[in-house]
Amino acid sequence: MRAVGLTTFGGPDVLRLLDLPEPVPGPGEVRIRVQAAAVTPSDTLIRAGLLAHRLADEGVEPPYIPGWDAAGVVDAVGPGGDGRLSVGDAVVAFVRPIHPCKGSYADLIVRPAASVVRAPSGSAHEASTLIVNGVTAHLALGLLALEPGQTLGVTGAAGAFGGFVVQLAAHRGLVVVADAAPGDVELVRRLGAHHVVARGPAVSGAMRAVAPDGVDGLVDAALQNELVLGAVVDEGRVVSSRGWTGPAPRGIEVRPVSATPSSEDTALLTSLVDLADAGVLSLRVADVLPLVSAAAAHRRLEAGGVRGRLVLDLA
Repeated sequence: MRAVGLTTFGGPDVLRLLDLPEPVPGPGEVRIRVQAAAVTPSDTLIRAGLLAHRLADEGVEPPYIPGWDAAGVVDAVGPGGDGRLSVGDAVVAFVRPIHPCKGSYADLIVRPAASVVRAPSGSAHEASTLIVNGVTAHLALGLLALEPGQTLGVTGAAGAFGGFVVQLAAHRGLVVVADAAPGDVELVRRLGAHHVVARGPAVSGAMRAVAPDGVDGLVDAALQNELVLGAVVDEGRVVSSRGWTGPAPRGIEVRPVSATPSSEDTALLTSLVDLADAGVLSLRVADVLPLVSAAAAHRRLEAGGVRGRLVLDLA
């Protein structure tokens, strides 16, 4: 089968088209014929070697195959399944490239059945953008534990992850103060932000102008770290999407968020599909490229300015 991966860490050009053996599903697993795989910042971290320690800890050997999200069709079901999934079902999956099963840049992948749920309506390209960012956004809001009517700050609100945070927060009755570059203001408003402030190093002051006492919690999808702390109330909380933990003044608590522990939370994955079908979560595809153009997709993502997700087509 075809796959795109790497044997040496480095820039986008280390990605190569590979011919690998077809995986076989074991007990409690399903095999998916992948139609679309979203390209995420975490894919570029794997390729660059910034997650090499985690690959080694999990016993993953090269070639390394990136890709955390997949949409496709169930191709085979291993023994011992619960009957929830059948051959031919259109599905989405939480894929774990930092695992011996490897990532979604491949014609066929094997995943635990618990990580696989029915696909939302629409195209496979759209469906492939949902799961990992949706899980991360849900968990980030859970860590903040805000009540309806409280104020949430969001940086990086126009991005795929930040956009989901805005939409879920608005749906849950939070007052959302989000940042945006000038060209993204209308997009962020459409996503559900109640107040939009200028993106950049002065974001804390801009959010304080809207919420003088400070926002009750903040999700830092733009990775601004200490620059966002001034926006938050004393003893408030900040969730970082890339592992930053502070230090922080005024009793502010900084918590990192990781979607991986919820990769087999079937109920959560199903709820995200339901929210997408209800129009609460927008599945935004920036562009679709063939699998063989994975390196070009990585270059575009790292150049910045992508709104929505770049998606690799494997159909």
